[in-house]
Order: sequence, then structure tokens, then C-alpha cells
Amino acid sequence: MKPIELDAMPPLAIDFARHKKAVQGCSVKTVDEYLLDIRMFLKFIKLSREHHPLTDESFETCNISSMTADDFEKVTTSEIYEFLYYLDTARGSASKNKARKLSAIKAFFKYLTVKKMLFEQNPAINIETPKHKKELPKHLSIDESVLLLNTVQGDVTSKNRTRDFAILTLFLNCGMRLSELCGINLNDIDNRLRSVRVTGKGSKQRIIYLNDACRISLGDYLTLRMQTPANKGENALFISSRGARISVKTVQAMVYRYLDLAGLGNKGYSVHKLRHTAATLMYQTGEVDIRVLKDILGHEQLNTTQIYTHVSDKSMESAMSKNPLASVSVKKIYNEVAKEE
Repeated sequence: MKPIELDAMPPLAIDFARHKKAVQGCSVKTVDEYLLDIRMFLKFIKLSREHHPLTDESFETCNISSMTADDFEKVTTSEIYEFLYYLDTARGSASKNKARKLSAIKAFFKYLTVKKMLFEQNPAINIETPKHKKELPKHLSIDESVLLLNTVQGDVTSKNRTRDFAILTLFLNCGMRLSELCGINLNDIDNRLRSVRVTGKGSKQRIIYLNDACRISLGDYLTLRMQTPANKGENALFISSRGARISVKTVQAMVYRYLDLAGLGNKGYSVHKLRHTAATLMYQTGEVDIRVLKDILGHEQLNTTQIYTHVSDKSMESAMSKNPLASVSVKKIYNEVAKEE
């Protein structure tokens, strides 16, 4: 995603972005997502008020940089509803997309009314978030996970095989985010390879404890890492062939490559699905308590983690077989009656 140009935004929106980044510790990506949603809403407001057509071209050329607190104070709840209706009918936006945009609008007006105290009425405060269907997290099966790891291990032509195997092992066992993995430094690793410190959303750090698979793969990689020339002052755990900290795009490309080689490339899997895999397998197969899983994943709220409490097909099949009536059939009842007669 291309970073948004701040000079194209109203000064108060720029202040909001800086507050999200500097005070609340949001990542650059998160701040840009807020600004993109707010920019679209403000352009909708300006175009609607000036009775311009809501076309792609008009949105592209609409200049909102001069909008002020007076313009924002005049925003009504009805205008926000009209924007959501526009997203639904003209843009065909999914409920999840509308919910995200409304969340950005709510955050922006909360900043203007509560933090900046520019005006009292918040037009977004009582608007309900559009409901959307919660989909079960897509994840690899145990067999698919093993296949993926074996594919990396068997790629003897790759110079980065040991590094890539360690990366995939951490993803599948620890459930860390992509940005968290790329941000790990050498001094974040415990000397005995018992744990790793990662920095998650909001710059919050947490400790993830490592199992045997992680310790072995990391130990193998660290032996090579210490022998690999790195850029001066580079303290990153995972580095590229050029000696720099490995990038998000490099990891994504590597994961997609091995998914293809393993014959899993057409199943909609991604780096984030590896995080889902770790969480799902820990909860379903490892029987990890949901509160412990919340801390491992670095979730702020327990309800975010609860998506992993979905019951697997095997669990449902097992539950059905344990029903005390499972062995009672029409044929069996008929036979019992016949015996009595």
C-alpha cells in the first residue's frame, strides 16, 4: 500500500495521524489505513455538499486539504449514514469494509471532540457498527504444515533454506505476526533459546516461549547467521542475502513460493494463515487455554481470540459418537422387540 500524502489532508487529520502514531503507538500501516478511510469520507462529504457527482474522477480530483474544524463540526449523523449507504449501494462494499471505515470515522471524531475538544457533539458516537459474518479462520492442517516444512527442508538448491525453515517453524509454532518476526533482533533471543521477545501492535512487547522445534531450527540458523556478513550495525535476527534486515515482502514471497512448491498454492493460504494455523492447532489439538492463547498471540481483547474456539469437524464427529443413543438404531429396536415376542 502506497503511503498517503499528508499535504493532501486537512491539518486536523494530520494532527490525528500524528496522535495515532506518536501517542497511541500505531504502526505506519495502521495510520495510513485510518487516513485512507477518513480521506474517502471527507471527499464524500465535500462532493455531496457541493452537489458534485460521486464518480471515481470526482473523488480523485476532490481537494480536502483546506477543510477545517468548522467543516467537521457541521457533519451530521445522517451524512455518515449516507456515506455508509453509498458504500453499500454504489461501491458494493462488504460489511467488514464498511465497519472498518466507520471505525476510522469514529476514531477521528472522538479525537476532535475528546482530545482536541474543538466541539461537543460527536455525530458518530451512537452509530452501530455494521454486522458482518464472522468467518472461521482459514488454516493449514497438521499434514499440510508438515508437508510445507518438508518442502523447505528438501529444497537443497536454496542458499536460504536454513533461514526459511526457521522462519516457517516460528510462524507455525508461535503464531507471531509477520511484522513481529521481521522486527526480531539478535538480543531478543534468550541465550539458551528458551524464549524470544517480539514487538506487537502499539509497540507492546511480549515474550513468546520456544518449543523444541523452534529451538532446533533457530539454533541451526544462528550458527549460519553468526558466520554471515551483515551490514554495519545490523542487529536483525533474520537478514537478507544483502546483509540487511529481511523485509516483509521478502518473507511473503518466500512463503508463497514454498506453498506453491508444496502444492498448496491454490488454497488461499498466506503468511497470516500460518498464524491462524498455529493458534488453531494449539487450541484444538494442544488444548491450550483460551486465555493463555490470547497472551501468546498478543491480542488486546479476549473476544479477538475466541474465533479460534470454533469446533473442528473431528470434534463434532467425536461428540456425536459419544451420544448415549448413538448405538440405538431402528434395526436394533426391531430385533429386540422380535426377541421378546
